Amino acid sequence: MHDRMYLGDHDEELDVFTTGLGQVAAATIGDRQKNAPNEDSAAIIPVDEDHLVLIVADGVGGMSEARRASNLTVETVREAVKRIGGSTGSKLRMAILDGIEAANRKVLELGTGSASTLALAEVGPAYVRTYHVGDSIALVCGQRGRLKLTTTPHSPIGFAMEAGLLDESEALQHVDLNVIFNVVGSADMRIEIGSELPLAPYDTLLLASDGLTDNLLQEEIIHMIRSGPLETRVCGLTELVQGRMACHDQGKPSKPDDYTVILFRRQAPRLRGKS
Repeated sequence: MHDRMYLGDHDEELDVFTTGLGQVAAATIGDRQKNAPNEDSAAIIPVDEDHLVLIVADGVGGMSEARRASNLTVETVREAVKRIGGSTGSKLRMAILDGIEAANRKVLELGTGSASTLALAEVGPAYVRTYHVGDSIALVCGQRGRLKLTTTPHSPIGFAMEAGLLDESEALQHVDLNVIFNVVGSADMRIEIGSELPLAPYDTLLLASDGLTDNLLQEEIIHMIRSGPLETRVCGLTELVQGRMACHDQGKPSKPDDYTVILFRRQAPRLRGKS
């Protein structure tokens, strides 16, 4: 499998791949209610047969060259990962961190005030480690729907939810929902690194921009992705989000935006016969 980059060059893209670790599905759609390019970027980067790096970046809306910032973030991290030539372990972690820091410098050097969020997953044999900046999310759930990991958005609303001051429905209706305080392209950027999380067979990992999380509740997301063929799941999730964006039903979240999601499903290890 070769690297797959999603840089906003097409209005809609959907791909499904099979790797040695499991299956990967990706979908990205530009905001259908605006006359502007998709400001989300994403990448699927095979490192070797046993490791993948998955990335979703969201150019910060309302600032100039938001698409350029998310493109630059994804491209710079990819370059850092590819430079290690397939070497993994601590070298892969350091390459990811070096890439994010280099991306931060390059976005700052644009001098336009543009910025990007970032959600990244390092996937290895039976584990995942997440890295994030801003409010693009990473989430892991089991086949029966048990939530095993979710990142906290670097935002006042994200922290208020984490502290129990707001529930999810209140957060999705809050006037400050999309205020964030940590971005790639900031002099004080902070990278939040998750611990190594075991991935059981058929666990599902999701990375997404806020085009997903501003329109669906967490329980809706988990219900859609926890089981079933990954291609069906990513198509169903995308259809539900786009319908929600287009229809303002009372009591349901609805916020038109660019939308990008990557799903990874770990497969059960193959049984080897006796020689």
